[in-house]
Amino acid sequence: MIRIIGKIPSTVTVACSGGIDSMVFIHFLMQGRRKVNLAYFNHDTQHSHKAEKFVEKFASDNSLSLFIGRVHGRKGKRSLEEFWRDERYDFLQRVGSNYTITCHHLDDCVETWLMSSFHGQSKLIPFQRNQNIFRPFLMTSKKAIIDYADRKEILWAEDPSNQKTNFMRNHVRHNVMPQVLKVNPGIRNTIRKKLIETYL
Repeated sequence: MIRIIGKIPSTVTVACSGGIDSMVFIHFLMQGRRKVNLAYFNHDTQHSHKAEKFVEKFASDNSLSLFIGRVHGRKGKRSLEEFWRDERYDFLQRVGSNYTITCHHLDDCVETWLMSSFHGQSKLIPFQRNQNIFRPFLMTSKKAIIDYADRKEILWAEDPSNQKTNFMRNHVRHNVMPQVLKVNPGIRNTIRKKLIETYL
């Protein structure tokens, strides 16, 4: 079941990567008769160029407005993950929507909580970033997303870099989480309760 935090307005912009998370949440929002605009950020990778074409076709087929952003800055001393994140949020901030949605979910929250805990200070993904960026799907599990995609026959563009464990989040997702679940199989419920206490 898809669970949301707060009330989602009738007009939204969704950060759409073309992946399963954003495609499922976009489908869900469109069923609610909302006006949905899309914002796609091209990270200048081989997959990003393919995903951009996928998102462009989806937007055209569904008569949705699409904003496209691209990498402009310099990486400097930042990790590639940090650089991409900073560039992406700068783009989303400039899109101009009063309510822009990023498609973070419960499993992302668990991973973030674990990674921050390893550094001595446990953190949840914030529900809101700046004045116009919101994350209303933080209580929806990845399993619920996959189940929805199966039921509704959702198409998406899979990013092969999601399997590369040299990225820290992917390492936590693929190597650390299975061990955590052996210690605490209810970790998702634990983090969901923290989200309820914090944001509801």
